[in-house]
Amino acid sequence: MATSSAEYIQHHLQNLTFGKLPAGYVRADGNVVEETTWTLAKSGAEATDMGFMAIHLDTMGFSILMGLVFLGLFRMVATRATVDTPRGAQNLVEMVVEFIQGTVRDTFHGRNPLIAPLALTIFVWIFLMNSLKWIPVDYIPGLAHALGLDYFKIVPTADPNATFGMSLGVFILIIFYSIKVKGAGGFIKELSLTPFNHWLLIPFNLFLEILGLLTRPLSLALRLFGNMYAGEVVFILIALLPFYLQWGLNVPWAIFHILVIPLQAFIFMVLTVVYLSAAHEDHH
Repeated sequence: MATSSAEYIQHHLQNLTFGKLPAGYVRADGNVVEETTWTLAKSGAEATDMGFMAIHLDTMGFSILMGLVFLGLFRMVATRATVDTPRGAQNLVEMVVEFIQGTVRDTFHGRNPLIAPLALTIFVWIFLMNSLKWIPVDYIPGLAHALGLDYFKIVPTADPNATFGMSLGVFILIIFYSIKVKGAGGFIKELSLTPFNHWLLIPFNLFLEILGLLTRPLSLALRLFGNMYAGEVVFILIALLPFYLQWGLNVPWAIFHILVIPLQAFIFMVLTVVYLSAAHEDHH
């Protein structure tokens, strides 16, 4: 494992990366790749050199796992739901569903049966992924190391690839509904004549509107990633302290994340609904 504090921090912030290395590549352990091959990265430099097609297996695995937990929990509650004596998990799920319904009703001003299920999925899925932060930082990486895996990072939302993937999905929906509701011509007209309704200012309007449009997925992704990544770094720094100091700091920081974890899921969900509501507004 790590031999210094800096190496310990780098180790815990490195994803389990699977990608392609070219023939002749000198690996971190000194071995030379004889032919182009797909393999696990043994260092951060190797992960970088694998390029765009590399996959973070830990991010993919835990994001899919949390998605399955979400689907399994809600399906179990739905199949066992009772009207007379709701209790336990059913009460919790009903509270979440009613909360999301109320938020969507207050925020979304169009008509689209997809929005409420989408908002529910985003909130619960991100909440579950964020919740992995409560697991002590050494437990899962230590288990992975015992299984022969050099790196393992379990919080998907602390990986910008995951947050940008979700925000790009939202961005595609924004473009899709903007064109569907307003028409391609109406969407272009909105970009061209807002905020200044004069043909001479079309270049200026396009610059402002396209810039604002592109910053939406960027802000969604970076806000979630930044908060989760920063929290992960603090947990790692606390783990470097002597054992008798760790609990005094780790427990309050974990309790603080009881607020941060659902709050970040809520913000991502609300902004998604707000952006999609704007995409459904046709002023022409």
